[in-house]
Amino acid sequence: MTSFLAALASSFPPGQLATDQLQLAAHAADQGPVLEHYLPVAVVFAERVEDVQAVMRLASEHAVSVVVRGAGTGVSGGAHATEGCVVLSLERMNRILEIHSEDEIARVEPGVVNADLNAAVAEYGLMYAPDPASYRTSTIGGNIATNAGGLRCAKYGVTRESVLALDVVLADGTLIHTGHRTFKGVAGYDLTGLFVGSEGTLGIVVGATVRLRYLPTAVETIAAFFPEFTTAAAGVLAVGKARVQPAIMELLDGNTLVQLDEEQGSDLRSRGGALLLIQTDGFAARTEAEIIRRELSALGGTITTEDHEEAVRLVELRRHSRGAEVDDDFRVGEDGAVPRSQLVHYIAELQRIAAVHGVGLKVVAHAGDGNLHPTFWVGAGEAGKVPALNAALDESIDVGLALGGTITGEHGVGQYKVRWLPREQREEVLELQRRIKALFDPQALLNPGKALPEAIDA
Repeated sequence: MTSFLAALASSFPPGQLATDQLQLAAHAADQGPVLEHYLPVAVVFAERVEDVQAVMRLASEHAVSVVVRGAGTGVSGGAHATEGCVVLSLERMNRILEIHSEDEIARVEPGVVNADLNAAVAEYGLMYAPDPASYRTSTIGGNIATNAGGLRCAKYGVTRESVLALDVVLADGTLIHTGHRTFKGVAGYDLTGLFVGSEGTLGIVVGATVRLRYLPTAVETIAAFFPEFTTAAAGVLAVGKARVQPAIMELLDGNTLVQLDEEQGSDLRSRGGALLLIQTDGFAARTEAEIIRRELSALGGTITTEDHEEAVRLVELRRHSRGAEVDDDFRVGEDGAVPRSQLVHYIAELQRIAAVHGVGLKVVAHAGDGNLHPTFWVGAGEAGKVPALNAALDESIDVGLALGGTITGEHGVGQYKVRWLPREQREEVLELQRRIKALFDPQALLNPGKALPEAIDA
Protein backbone atom coordinates (compact mmCIF):
# COMPACT_ATOMS: atom_id res chain seq x y z
CA MET A 1 0.00 0.00 0.00
CA THR A 2 2.89 2.35 0.72
CA SER A 3 4.16 2.06 -2.83
CA PHE A 4 0.65 2.64 -4.22
CA LEU A 5 0.20 5.80 -2.16
CA ALA A 6 3.62 7.00 -3.26
CA ALA A 7 2.67 6.38 -6.89
CA LEU A 8 -0.56 8.36 -6.40
CA ALA A 9 1.36 11.22 -4.81
CA SER A 10 3.72 11.37 -7.77
CA SER A 11 0.80 11.35 -10.23
CA PHE A 12 -1.57 13.87 -8.59
CA PRO A 13 -0.99 17.25 -6.96
CA PRO A 14 -2.11 17.78 -3.36
CA GLY A 15 -5.31 19.49 -4.54
CA GLN A 16 -6.42 16.28 -6.24
CA LEU A 17 -5.20 13.79 -3.64
CA ALA A 18 -6.37 13.67 -0.04
CA THR A 19 -5.12 11.42 2.73
CA ASP A 20 -6.08 13.47 5.79
CA GLN A 21 -8.58 11.98 8.20
CA LEU A 22 -11.20 14.69 7.63
CA GLN A 23 -11.42 14.06 3.89
CA LEU A 24 -11.22 10.30 4.26
CA ALA A 25 -14.13 10.34 6.72
CA ALA A 26 -16.18 12.67 4.51
CA HIS A 27 -15.86 10.27 1.58
CA ALA A 28 -16.21 6.98 3.47
CA ALA A 29 -19.95 6.44 3.00
CA ASP A 30 -23.01 7.55 1.11
CA GLN A 31 -26.46 7.97 2.70
CA GLY A 32 -27.21 4.24 2.91
CA PRO A 33 -27.07 2.05 6.03
CA VAL A 34 -23.49 1.22 6.98
CA LEU A 35 -22.86 -2.46 7.69
CA GLU A 36 -19.07 -2.21 8.01
CA HIS A 37 -17.42 1.17 8.27
CA TYR A 38 -14.01 1.63 6.65
CA LEU A 39 -11.97 4.69 5.80
CA PRO A 40 -10.42 4.69 2.33
CA VAL A 41 -6.64 4.89 2.15
CA ALA A 42 -6.92 7.95 -0.08
CA VAL A 43 -9.39 10.05 -2.05
CA VAL A 44 -8.54 11.11 -5.60
CA PHE A 45 -10.50 13.94 -7.22
CA ALA A 46 -10.44 13.26 -10.95
CA GLU A 47 -10.71 16.31 -13.21
CA ARG A 48 -10.39 14.64 -16.62
CA VAL A 49 -10.64 11.23 -18.23
CA GLU A 50 -6.87 10.76 -18.09
CA ASP A 51 -6.98 11.07 -14.29
CA VAL A 52 -9.43 8.17 -14.08
CA GLN A 53 -7.26 6.10 -16.40
CA ALA A 54 -4.19 6.86 -14.30
CA VAL A 55 -5.91 5.77 -11.07
CA MET A 56 -7.08 2.50 -12.62
CA ARG A 57 -3.68 1.70 -14.10
CA LEU A 58 -2.04 2.20 -10.71
CA ALA A 59 -4.80 0.28 -8.91
CA SER A 60 -4.42 -2.58 -11.37
CA GLU A 61 -0.65 -2.63 -10.97
CA HIS A 62 -0.83 -2.61 -7.15
CA ALA A 63 -4.06 -4.68 -6.80
CA VAL A 64 -5.89 -1.96 -4.89
CA SER A 65 -9.68 -1.77 -5.00
CA VAL A 66 -11.43 1.40 -6.19
CA VAL A 67 -14.81 2.77 -5.09
CA VAL A 68 -16.17 5.45 -7.43
CA ARG A 69 -18.21 8.27 -5.96
CA GLY A 70 -20.35 11.09 -7.29
CA ALA A 71 -22.31 13.31 -4.91
CA GLY A 72 -22.80 10.54 -2.33
CA THR A 73 -26.60 10.75 -2.40
CA GLY A 74 -27.13 7.00 -2.82
CA VAL A 75 -29.12 5.20 -0.12
CA SER A 76 -28.02 1.58 -0.62
CA GLY A 77 -24.36 1.79 0.31
CA GLY A 78 -23.13 1.59 -3.27
CA ALA A 79 -20.45 4.21 -2.59
CA HIS A 80 -19.36 2.98 0.85
CA ALA A 81 -15.61 2.61 1.19
CA THR A 82 -14.35 -0.94 1.53
CA GLU A 83 -11.27 -2.13 3.39
CA GLY A 84 -8.04 -0.85 1.84
CA CYS A 85 -9.74 0.95 -1.05
CA VAL A 86 -9.12 4.28 -2.74
CA VAL A 87 -12.20 6.43 -3.33
CA LEU A 88 -12.27 8.00 -6.78
CA SER A 89 -14.45 11.12 -6.78
CA LEU A 90 -15.84 12.31 -10.13
CA GLU A 91 -17.61 15.41 -8.77
CA ARG A 92 -15.13 17.77 -10.45
CA MET A 93 -15.78 16.27 -13.89
CA ASN A 94 -18.84 18.45 -14.22
CA ARG A 95 -18.82 19.94 -17.71
CA ILE A 96 -21.72 19.87 -20.14
CA LEU A 97 -19.78 19.09 -23.30
CA GLU A 98 -22.53 19.54 -25.88
CA ILE A 99 -26.19 20.37 -26.22
CA HIS A 100 -27.55 19.56 -29.69
CA SER A 101 -31.13 20.76 -29.71
CA GLU A 102 -31.99 19.44 -33.19
CA ASP A 103 -30.74 15.95 -32.37
CA GLU A 104 -32.28 16.31 -28.87
CA ILE A 105 -29.18 15.04 -27.10
CA ALA A 106 -26.58 16.26 -24.65
CA ARG A 107 -23.08 15.00 -23.89
CA VAL A 108 -22.00 15.38 -20.28
CA GLU A 109 -19.28 14.43 -17.87
CA PRO A 110 -20.34 12.21 -14.95
CA GLY A 111 -20.15 14.93 -12.31
CA VAL A 112 -22.81 17.12 -13.94
CA VAL A 113 -25.65 17.64 -11.46
CA ASN A 114 -29.05 16.54 -12.75
CA ALA A 115 -30.68 19.92 -12.04
CA ASP A 116 -27.86 21.81 -13.75
CA LEU A 117 -28.33 19.82 -16.95
CA ASN A 118 -32.06 20.50 -16.86
CA ALA A 119 -31.50 24.22 -16.37
CA ALA A 120 -29.12 24.30 -19.33
CA VAL A 121 -31.36 22.43 -21.77
CA ALA A 122 -34.53 24.28 -20.71
CA GLU A 123 -33.27 27.24 -22.77
CA TYR A 124 -33.84 25.07 -25.84
CA GLY A 125 -37.33 23.96 -24.79
CA LEU A 126 -35.99 20.56 -23.69
CA MET A 127 -35.60 18.57 -20.50
CA TYR A 128 -33.66 15.59 -19.18
CA ALA A 129 -36.51 13.37 -18.00
CA PRO A 130 -35.04 11.28 -15.11
CA ASP A 131 -35.57 13.27 -11.90
CA PRO A 132 -34.68 11.45 -8.67
CA ALA A 133 -35.75 13.22 -5.48
CA SER A 134 -32.10 14.25 -5.02
CA TYR A 135 -31.95 15.84 -8.49
CA ARG A 136 -30.64 19.13 -7.10
CA THR A 137 -27.46 17.45 -5.86
CA SER A 138 -27.16 13.99 -7.45
CA THR A 139 -24.92 13.59 -10.50
CA ILE A 140 -25.65 12.08 -13.89
CA GLY A 141 -22.87 9.55 -13.34
CA GLY A 142 -24.41 8.42 -10.08
CA ASN A 143 -27.85 8.27 -11.66
CA ILE A 144 -26.42 6.04 -14.40
CA ALA A 145 -24.62 3.83 -11.90
CA THR A 146 -27.87 2.98 -10.09
CA ASN A 147 -30.25 3.36 -13.05
CA ALA A 148 -32.02 5.98 -10.96
CA GLY A 149 -35.70 6.70 -11.35
CA GLY A 150 -37.68 9.58 -9.91
CA LEU A 151 -41.07 11.20 -10.05
CA ARG A 152 -41.41 11.33 -13.84
CA CYS A 153 -40.77 7.59 -14.28
CA ALA A 154 -44.47 6.92 -14.75
CA LYS A 155 -44.32 8.47 -18.21
CA TYR A 156 -40.68 8.80 -19.19
CA GLY A 157 -39.05 5.75 -17.64
CA VAL A 158 -35.88 5.32 -15.60
CA THR A 159 -32.37 6.53 -16.47
CA ARG A 160 -31.67 3.65 -18.86
CA GLU A 161 -34.37 4.94 -21.24
CA SER A 162 -32.49 8.24 -21.56
CA VAL A 163 -28.90 6.99 -22.03
CA LEU A 164 -27.75 6.55 -25.62
CA ALA A 165 -23.97 6.19 -25.31
CA LEU A 166 -21.25 5.98 -22.69
CA ASP A 167 -17.53 6.57 -22.36
CA VAL A 168 -16.21 4.03 -19.86
CA VAL A 169 -12.80 3.42 -18.29
CA LEU A 170 -12.29 -0.28 -17.62
CA ALA A 171 -10.47 -1.82 -14.67
CA ASP A 172 -7.10 -1.79 -16.47
CA GLY A 173 -7.43 1.85 -17.53
CA THR A 174 -8.63 1.19 -21.08
CA LEU A 175 -11.11 3.78 -22.41
CA ILE A 176 -14.00 2.47 -24.50
CA HIS A 177 -17.08 4.01 -26.12
CA THR A 178 -20.43 2.24 -26.28
CA GLY A 179 -23.74 3.07 -27.92
CA HIS A 180 -24.64 5.78 -30.42
CA ARG A 181 -26.00 9.33 -30.85
CA THR A 182 -29.15 8.08 -32.55
CA PHE A 183 -32.36 7.16 -30.75
CA LYS A 184 -32.34 3.80 -32.55
CA GLY A 185 -29.35 1.50 -32.92
CA VAL A 186 -29.02 -2.27 -32.54
CA ALA A 187 -25.47 -2.97 -33.74
CA GLY A 188 -23.73 -5.45 -31.45
CA TYR A 189 -24.56 -6.34 -27.85
CA ASP A 190 -26.11 -3.61 -25.73
CA LEU A 191 -23.07 -2.79 -23.61
CA THR A 192 -24.49 0.62 -22.79
CA GLY A 193 -27.48 -1.04 -21.14
CA LEU A 194 -25.14 -3.38 -19.29
CA PHE A 195 -23.16 -0.54 -17.73
CA VAL A 196 -26.28 1.41 -16.73
CA GLY A 197 -27.23 0.12 -13.29
CA SER A 198 -24.00 -1.84 -12.79
CA GLU A 199 -23.15 0.32 -9.75
CA GLY A 200 -19.52 0.90 -10.66
CA THR A 201 -18.65 -2.80 -10.63
CA LEU A 202 -17.90 -3.23 -14.35
CA GLY A 203 -16.33 0.07 -15.36
CA ILE A 204 -16.23 3.78 -14.60
CA VAL A 205 -18.54 6.05 -16.60
CA VAL A 206 -16.56 9.16 -17.60
CA GLY A 207 -18.98 10.54 -20.20
CA ALA A 208 -22.56 10.06 -21.32
CA THR A 209 -24.69 10.95 -24.32
CA VAL A 210 -28.24 11.36 -23.07
CA ARG A 211 -31.56 11.77 -24.80
CA LEU A 212 -33.57 14.92 -24.15
CA ARG A 213 -37.35 15.30 -24.23
CA TYR A 214 -39.63 18.20 -25.04
CA LEU A 215 -40.31 20.55 -22.16
CA PRO A 216 -44.09 20.27 -21.62
CA THR A 217 -46.18 23.11 -23.00
CA ALA A 218 -48.70 22.70 -20.19
CA VAL A 219 -48.81 20.97 -16.81
CA GLU A 220 -51.85 20.20 -14.64
CA THR A 221 -51.43 19.13 -11.02
CA ILE A 222 -54.13 17.23 -9.15
CA ALA A 223 -54.14 16.58 -5.40
CA ALA A 224 -56.56 13.83 -4.42
CA PHE A 225 -56.99 13.27 -0.68
CA PHE A 226 -58.57 10.05 0.54
CA PRO A 227 -59.66 8.94 4.03
CA GLU A 228 -57.25 6.00 3.96
CA PHE A 229 -54.28 4.66 2.05
CA THR A 230 -55.60 1.57 0.28
CA THR A 231 -58.41 3.53 -1.40
CA ALA A 232 -55.88 6.06 -2.62
CA ALA A 233 -53.83 3.17 -4.01
CA ALA A 234 -56.92 1.88 -5.79
CA GLY A 235 -57.04 5.25 -7.52
CA VAL A 236 -53.83 4.35 -9.33
CA LEU A 237 -55.54 1.42 -11.04
CA ALA A 238 -58.61 3.52 -11.80
CA VAL A 239 -56.45 6.04 -13.66
CA GLY A 240 -54.79 3.22 -15.58
CA LYS A 241 -58.13 1.73 -16.58
CA ALA A 242 -59.12 5.16 -17.93
CA ARG A 243 -56.08 4.84 -20.23
CA VAL A 244 -54.56 8.11 -19.10
CA GLN A 245 -50.76 8.33 -18.73
CA PRO A 246 -49.74 10.87 -16.07
CA ALA A 247 -46.20 12.19 -16.00
CA ILE A 248 -46.16 11.98 -12.20
CA MET A 249 -48.32 9.82 -9.94
CA GLU A 250 -47.15 9.80 -6.32
CA LEU A 251 -48.78 8.24 -3.28
CA LEU A 252 -48.22 9.36 0.32
CA ASP A 253 -49.70 7.75 3.41
CA GLY A 254 -50.98 9.42 6.58
CA ASN A 255 -47.77 9.03 8.59
CA THR A 256 -45.82 10.64 5.77
CA LEU A 257 -48.27 13.56 5.71
CA VAL A 258 -47.83 14.00 9.47
CA GLN A 259 -44.05 14.03 9.11
CA LEU A 260 -44.17 16.58 6.29
CA ASP A 261 -46.48 18.82 8.31
CA GLU A 262 -44.07 18.70 11.25
CA GLU A 263 -40.96 19.33 9.16
CA GLN A 264 -42.27 21.69 6.49
CA GLY A 265 -45.14 23.51 8.21
CA SER A 266 -47.75 22.18 5.79
CA ASP A 267 -51.33 21.13 6.58
CA LEU A 268 -51.60 17.97 4.49
CA ARG A 269 -52.81 15.57 7.19
CA SER A 270 -55.79 17.79 8.00
CA ARG A 271 -56.92 17.37 4.38
CA GLY A 272 -57.03 13.58 4.40
CA GLY A 273 -55.49 10.28 5.43
CA ALA A 274 -53.59 9.74 2.18
CA LEU A 275 -52.59 11.84 -0.82
CA LEU A 276 -52.46 10.83 -4.47
CA LEU A 277 -50.49 13.55 -6.25
CA ILE A 278 -50.75 13.51 -10.04
CA GLN A 279 -49.36 15.63 -12.86
CA THR A 280 -50.33 15.47 -16.50
CA ASP A 281 -48.27 17.27 -19.11
CA GLY A 282 -48.28 18.20 -22.78
CA PHE A 283 -50.98 19.55 -25.05
CA ALA A 284 -53.60 17.17 -23.62
CA ALA A 285 -52.75 17.91 -19.98
CA ARG A 286 -56.08 19.58 -19.16
CA THR A 287 -58.20 16.91 -20.87
CA GLU A 288 -56.30 14.12 -19.10
CA ALA A 289 -56.64 15.94 -15.78
CA GLU A 290 -60.42 16.15 -16.21
CA ILE A 291 -60.62 12.40 -16.79
CA ILE A 292 -58.50 11.73 -13.72
CA ARG A 293 -60.61 14.01 -11.52
CA ARG A 294 -63.73 12.15 -12.60
CA GLU A 295 -62.24 8.73 -11.86
CA LEU A 296 -60.87 9.69 -8.45
CA SER A 297 -64.03 11.50 -7.40
CA ALA A 298 -65.95 8.30 -8.05
CA LEU A 299 -63.72 6.57 -5.48
CA GLY A 300 -64.54 9.14 -2.84
CA GLY A 301 -61.48 11.33 -3.17
CA THR A 302 -61.47 15.03 -2.36
CA ILE A 303 -60.01 16.53 -5.52
CA THR A 304 -58.32 19.87 -6.07
CA THR A 305 -56.59 21.18 -9.16
CA GLU A 306 -53.66 23.24 -7.98
CA ASP A 307 -52.41 26.55 -9.31
CA HIS A 308 -48.76 26.76 -10.32
CA GLU A 309 -47.41 27.96 -7.00
CA GLU A 310 -49.25 25.36 -4.94
CA ALA A 311 -48.39 22.62 -7.46
CA VAL A 312 -44.70 23.39 -7.17
CA ARG A 313 -45.00 23.35 -3.37
CA LEU A 314 -46.75 19.98 -3.33
CA VAL A 315 -44.21 18.36 -5.63
CA GLU A 316 -41.39 19.75 -3.50
CA LEU A 317 -43.05 18.37 -0.38
CA ARG A 318 -43.15 14.97 -2.07
CA ARG A 319 -39.42 15.22 -2.79
CA HIS A 320 -38.84 15.73 0.94
CA SER A 321 -41.14 12.91 1.96
CA ARG A 322 -38.41 10.47 2.86
CA GLY A 323 -37.46 12.85 5.65
CA ALA A 324 -34.17 14.27 6.78
CA GLU A 325 -33.22 11.19 8.76
CA VAL A 326 -30.46 8.87 7.63
CA ASP A 327 -31.10 5.13 7.72
CA ASP A 328 -29.54 3.50 10.75
CA ASP A 329 -30.18 0.68 13.23
CA PHE A 330 -33.56 2.16 14.19
CA ARG A 331 -34.92 3.28 10.80
CA VAL A 332 -34.62 1.69 7.36
CA GLY A 333 -36.27 2.77 4.13
CA GLU A 334 -36.62 0.48 1.14
CA ASP A 335 -37.55 0.72 -2.53
CA GLY A 336 -39.12 -2.52 -3.68
CA ALA A 337 -41.45 -2.59 -6.66
CA VAL A 338 -44.45 -4.78 -7.44
CA PRO A 339 -46.73 -5.07 -10.48
CA ARG A 340 -49.28 -2.27 -10.35
CA SER A 341 -52.07 -4.82 -10.07
CA GLN A 342 -50.57 -5.87 -6.72
CA LEU A 343 -50.07 -2.38 -5.35
CA VAL A 344 -53.17 -2.30 -3.12
CA HIS A 345 -52.48 -5.81 -1.81
CA TYR A 346 -48.82 -5.05 -1.06
CA ILE A 347 -49.70 -1.88 0.83
CA ALA A 348 -52.17 -3.84 2.95
CA GLU A 349 -49.48 -6.45 3.60
CA LEU A 350 -46.96 -3.77 4.65
CA GLN A 351 -49.48 -2.43 7.15
CA ARG A 352 -50.07 -5.94 8.47
CA ILE A 353 -46.35 -6.63 8.78
CA ALA A 354 -45.76 -3.42 10.75
CA ALA A 355 -48.63 -4.23 13.11
CA VAL A 356 -47.52 -7.84 13.69
CA HIS A 357 -43.96 -6.83 14.51
CA GLY A 358 -44.90 -3.74 16.47
CA VAL A 359 -42.86 -1.26 14.44
CA GLY A 360 -43.66 2.08 12.84
CA LEU A 361 -44.38 2.38 9.13
CA LYS A 362 -44.72 5.14 6.60
CA VAL A 363 -45.03 4.63 2.86
CA VAL A 364 -44.52 6.82 -0.17
CA ALA A 365 -44.65 5.41 -3.66
CA HIS A 366 -43.98 6.19 -7.27
CA ALA A 367 -47.41 4.71 -7.73
CA GLY A 368 -47.46 5.04 -11.49
CA ASP A 369 -44.89 2.26 -11.84
CA GLY A 370 -45.46 0.28 -8.62
CA ASN A 371 -42.23 1.41 -6.93
CA LEU A 372 -42.77 1.80 -3.17
CA HIS A 373 -40.60 3.37 -0.50
CA PRO A 374 -41.75 1.90 2.83
CA THR A 375 -39.85 3.01 5.90
CA PHE A 376 -39.94 0.89 9.05
CA TRP A 377 -38.75 2.32 12.34
CA VAL A 378 -38.56 1.89 16.11
CA GLY A 379 -37.77 4.54 18.68
CA ALA A 380 -34.13 5.47 19.27
CA GLY A 381 -34.53 4.25 22.85
CA GLU A 382 -35.99 0.90 21.78
CA ALA A 383 -32.85 -1.05 21.00
CA GLY A 384 -34.58 -4.22 22.13
CA LYS A 385 -37.01 -3.90 19.20
CA VAL A 386 -34.32 -3.79 16.51
CA PRO A 387 -34.67 -7.55 15.82
CA ALA A 388 -38.40 -6.96 15.21
CA LEU A 389 -37.51 -4.12 12.83
CA ASN A 390 -35.18 -6.40 10.86
CA ALA A 391 -37.77 -9.17 10.82
CA ALA A 392 -40.38 -6.76 9.42
CA LEU A 393 -37.93 -5.63 6.76
CA ASP A 394 -37.12 -9.20 5.72
CA GLU A 395 -40.79 -10.16 5.60
CA SER A 396 -41.62 -7.12 3.46
CA ILE A 397 -38.99 -8.26 0.96
CA ASP A 398 -40.32 -11.82 0.86
CA VAL A 399 -43.92 -10.68 0.44
CA GLY A 400 -42.97 -8.28 -2.35
CA LEU A 401 -41.13 -11.03 -4.21
CA ALA A 402 -44.06 -13.42 -3.76
CA LEU A 403 -46.26 -10.83 -5.47
CA GLY A 404 -43.99 -10.81 -8.50
CA GLY A 405 -41.91 -7.84 -7.38
CA THR A 406 -38.24 -6.94 -7.02
CA ILE A 407 -36.01 -5.93 -4.12
CA THR A 408 -35.08 -2.59 -5.68
CA GLY A 409 -36.84 -0.40 -8.19
CA GLU A 410 -34.35 2.47 -8.46
CA HIS A 411 -31.89 2.74 -5.56
CA GLY A 412 -29.74 -0.21 -6.56
CA VAL A 413 -28.53 -3.26 -4.66
CA GLY A 414 -25.44 -1.54 -3.29
CA GLN A 415 -23.99 -3.09 -0.17
CA TYR A 416 -27.15 -3.23 1.93
CA LYS A 417 -29.36 -5.33 -0.36
CA VAL A 418 -26.75 -7.88 -1.46
CA ARG A 419 -28.08 -10.26 1.18
CA TRP A 420 -31.52 -10.23 -0.48
CA LEU A 421 -30.52 -10.65 -4.11
CA PRO A 422 -30.35 -14.49 -3.90
CA ARG A 423 -34.02 -14.43 -2.83
CA GLU A 424 -34.90 -12.83 -6.16
CA GLN A 425 -32.40 -14.41 -8.56
CA ARG A 426 -31.44 -18.05 -8.87
CA GLU A 427 -27.84 -19.12 -8.33
CA GLU A 428 -27.23 -19.85 -12.02
CA VAL A 429 -28.24 -16.28 -12.87
CA LEU A 430 -26.00 -14.89 -10.14
CA GLU A 431 -23.12 -17.02 -11.39
CA LEU A 432 -23.57 -15.75 -14.93
CA GLN A 433 -23.31 -12.20 -13.59
CA ARG A 434 -20.15 -13.11 -11.67
CA ARG A 435 -18.63 -14.37 -14.92
CA ILE A 436 -19.49 -11.09 -16.62
CA LYS A 437 -17.91 -9.23 -13.71
CA ALA A 438 -14.76 -11.35 -14.00
CA LEU A 439 -14.51 -10.59 -17.73
CA PHE A 440 -14.61 -6.83 -17.20
CA ASP A 441 -12.75 -6.78 -13.89
CA PRO A 442 -10.58 -9.91 -13.52
CA GLN A 443 -8.85 -8.66 -10.36
CA ALA A 444 -12.18 -7.71 -8.72
CA LEU A 445 -10.96 -4.17 -8.07
CA LEU A 446 -14.10 -2.18 -8.90
CA ASN A 447 -16.48 -1.57 -6.00
CA PRO A 448 -16.02 -4.97 -4.31
CA GLY A 449 -18.84 -6.34 -2.19
CA LYS A 450 -21.51 -4.30 -3.97
CA ALA A 451 -24.37 -5.23 -6.31
CA LEU A 452 -23.57 -8.95 -6.44
CA PRO A 453 -23.11 -11.54 -3.65
CA GLU A 454 -20.01 -13.68 -3.43
CA ALA A 455 -20.22 -17.21 -4.77
CA ILE A 456 -21.40 -19.88 -2.34
CA ASP A 457 -18.54 -22.20 -1.38
CA ALA A 458 -19.12 -25.78 -2.49
